[in-house]
Order: sequence, then C-alpha cells, then structure tokens
Amino acid sequence: MGLGVLGALGILVFLVFLGIRVLQEYERGVVFRFGRFAGVKPAGLQWIIPGVDRLVRIELREIVMDVPPQEVITRDNVSVKVNAVLYFRVLQPEKAVIQVQNYLYGTSQLAQTTLRSVCGQAELDELLAAREAINQKLQEIIDQQTEPWGVKVRAVEVKQIDLPVEMQRAMARQAEAEREKRSKVIHAEGEFLAAQRLSEAARVLSSQEAALQLRYLQTLAEIATENNSTTIFPIPIDILRPFYERERERRARDTQSGGA
Repeated sequence: MGLGVLGALGILVFLVFLGIRVLQEYERGVVFRFGRFAGVKPAGLQWIIPGVDRLVRIELREIVMDVPPQEVITRDNVSVKVNAVLYFRVLQPEKAVIQVQNYLYGTSQLAQTTLRSVCGQAELDELLAAREAINQKLQEIIDQQTEPWGVKVRAVEVKQIDLPVEMQRAMARQAEAEREKRSKVIHAEGEFLAAQRLSEAARVLSSQEAALQLRYLQTLAEIATENNSTTIFPIPIDILRPFYERERERRARDTQSGGA
C-alpha cells in the first residue's frame, strides 16, 4: 500500500515537472488542448497538462528581415535589381499560429512579391528620387495583407537599386551634360552682369570729361609698369588744351604791356 502511494506521488511529481514551461518576457505561449485553441500564456513560469496541452512559443520582439534582390522591370522598361529590409512584429500570437502555417515564411514571400509589384509600377527616376513614397506604399500594402495573421509591419526600406552597366553610363553622361549646361548658364549670366557694369561705367565716363582723361592716364601708367618696352601712344589734344590757353593768355598780356 505504501509503495503504491509513493509510486503515484512520484508519477504526479513527474507529470508536474513535465508540464512546466518558462516563457521569456518577449515570448507568449499559444496553448492548444486536444487540438483546440485554449488560450495564450503570458511570460513567466507556466504549466500545461502533459499529453493534453501543446504550447507554441511566439516571439513578440521586432523582427528584421532582409528581402532578397528581386528582378524588376520598371514602367519605362528598365531592368533593375531591388532589395529591401522589413521591420515587423507579432501583435496577436494566436492569429500568427492559427491563421497561417508559418508567419515568417509567409511575410517574407509577401514582401518579395509586393516589392516586385510596386517597383514595377514606378519609373526609374521615381525609384531613385522618391524612395520615401515607395517605402510608404510598400509598408501599407504588406501591413494590410499581414493584418489577418496578427502581424504588424512597422516599416519597409528599399536598401539598394542595382542598375545595368549601360544605364549607369547613360546616367553618367546625362549628369555630365547637366553640369555642363549649368556651367554655361552661369558663365552667360556672368558675362551679362559684366556687360551691364561696363555699360554703366561707360555712361559715367562719358558724362565726365575729366574722369575719362584720368582713366586714360591710369591705363597708360599700367601699360608702362607691366611692359618693359617703349610704348608710343597718341595724346588727346584735350589734355594739352589748358597749357595752350595759358600760353595764349600770357602772350596776350605781354602784347598789351608792350603796346602800353
């Protein structure tokens, strides 16, 4: 009798230890009893009925999944390779187990097909310049389709776009032509401003004869300083006119004084 009781107690203790489960803070346990959903166990020390209950562990931490490069033909018929990264987490563990066979594999496949579809509807320039809009569209579509699985997609980021070599060369030539165009426009604007300033300077000099003469003398001084050679230049008669006038006045005074 005593051995039977001890044996029963031993079996009971063994079953108790056999049903003990420890769930981490970032885990939840989905329990099935005789194949039917029986609830979700929180983190900590839990116990299930051995042989009756089955516990499936589901992580609640955010998962970072790399989406492999996908061959995409854009709307303007350019073949590119696009890869992305997916950030998601499980919000409802029971749906992640019941509604889909493998939520990780399903989310990965859904991300690949959506990436090809969305990038195929855009043009190459849009893919390169409007990544934020592409990322937002990918996130909305994937999140909407994974919602029945209890999966929340927080963000989708396009990482890299690989272009064909011919397209890279064409874009390089286009960028070079654009830079050359900007250079010519800037040069033309500089020439236009310089012509405006010269026109204003010419109007100022033409209105002041003394300023024109000073500018002429300044130019002669610069030529004489920079070039170690003899320079022959005509002297404007206006420069010598004051001396002629002064000499004429002196002779007139001498004539008047002599006559007196």
